[in-house]
Parts: sequence; C-alpha cells; structure tokens
Amino acid sequence: MSYKLIISWNVNGIRAMIKKNFLTWLLETNPEILCLQETKAHPDQLTHEILHPNGYFGIWNAAQKRGYSGVATLSKIKPLMEISHFGEDILDEEGRIILTEYKDFYLFNIYFPNGGRDEIRLAYKLRFYDRFFLLLKEYERKKKPIIFCGDVNTAHHSIDLSRSKENENISGFLPIERAWLDKITDYGYVDVFRHFYPDKKDQYTWWDMKTHARARNVGWRLDYFWVQEKFLSKIKDAFILSDVFGSDHCPVGIKIDAEL
Repeated sequence: MSYKLIISWNVNGIRAMIKKNFLTWLLETNPEILCLQETKAHPDQLTHEILHPNGYFGIWNAAQKRGYSGVATLSKIKPLMEISHFGEDILDEEGRIILTEYKDFYLFNIYFPNGGRDEIRLAYKLRFYDRFFLLLKEYERKKKPIIFCGDVNTAHHSIDLSRSKENENISGFLPIERAWLDKITDYGYVDVFRHFYPDKKDQYTWWDMKTHARARNVGWRLDYFWVQEKFLSKIKDAFILSDVFGSDHCPVGIKIDAEL
C-alpha cells in the first residue's frame, strides 16, 4: 500500500532556499503536503514558480513585518478550506498559522514563536501557546481529527536535545515551555515521532549554525507532528530527514493512510 507523505520544514528563508535546489528536492521527495515555516517573504516578493511549485496549490501567510516569520502550505490537492487569519493579533500579526481542511482531517501548519531574545518574547511565546491551545479546542468541536505540525521552538524531553543539563535555564527547554507540551499530551495529542521511536537518541531537527553544531550532531528536536490519539491508527510512520541540508533545520514528516 502506498501511503501519503506530509512533510514539515523550517526553511529559514524561502528565497535563500530556492538558490539551494529547493524545487529539485521538492520534485524528488514528492510529498502530498509540504508545510513550510519561517519563509521570510511576502507573496509579492515571490514568483509563480515558488508560490505554486510543480503544480502544488500554495497557501502563503506572511508577517506584517517584512522578511520575518511566515508560513506556507503546499498541497497537491486543493484543501476543502483554508484559514490564515483568525481575527486576533496574537494569531495573525506575525504570519504564524495556516489551517487547512481535508476529507479526513484538519491540518495546522505553525511556526511557534522563539522566546530566546528576552522576557518580552518569552511571554509572547507563552501567550501564543495558550491561545493556540484554545484554537485546538475550538476545532475539536467540529469532530474531524486534527494534525498540527511545525517548529514548536521547544524540546520536550531530555532525549530531545544534546545537552539538556546545560540548557535547563535556556528558552527552548525551560520547564514552563515544556509544561505546555505536557499539557498537549495530557489533552490527548501524540508526538508522532516519539510514538514510533520512544527511545531513539540523537534525533534532532535544529543545529546552531554559528558553532557548526550540525557536523557534530549537537542539536535540538524542535520540529514536530502531533495528532489526536483517535487519528493515530492512520499514521504509519514518522521520520526525520537529517541528511537534507539548506536550512538550520531539517525536514520532518509522517506517512498517513487517509484521504485528502
């Protein structure tokens, strides 16, 4: 049986990625859905070939501030519904969410804020976490299973970063940030990669470029797929494409047996 691929990738600038053979990679990898984060571009800065590459239906959401944040969902099938603005600044101003609806599920593509700059940004990140949780609850009432993916900007457990002890007081591994992922888990969402590979070590999705950490695999697992428990039977595998370069993050993905 052939399963469908959904891949998520923080590309750290789509215009830079285009120069690094992104379109060739997309053609060769051929996912049914590709969720991009940190695109750092407004649609008017991009060509049709980038906005709708290789026949994909492209949905783009940019931050109000140019060259910052941004997400895009590329889909072989036009979604039944798409939303990128929800009427609240915390959800809309930085271009961080695209929601698409398919026959068997909802898919949230999200670039969660980084809280590392200062206390103000950490507070913003935590507010965003809390507001997104309410958004999840809102769409749960519509009875269709939910998948959410993207750069969560937090490593959940010690196994999810190289040097947990040294980073206990660093944003991205603070107890208050990790507690939100505990809350999501307690609420019935499953970290798909850890479901399939609960004890697999040295599995990271982000590496510090300044210290050339990727060559030594000193990294963090910041990029995730979460699904509701009731949809878990439709997920056949999860993977990290750590051999794919171009960004400080690598792609992650899932194989699903579901209708788009």
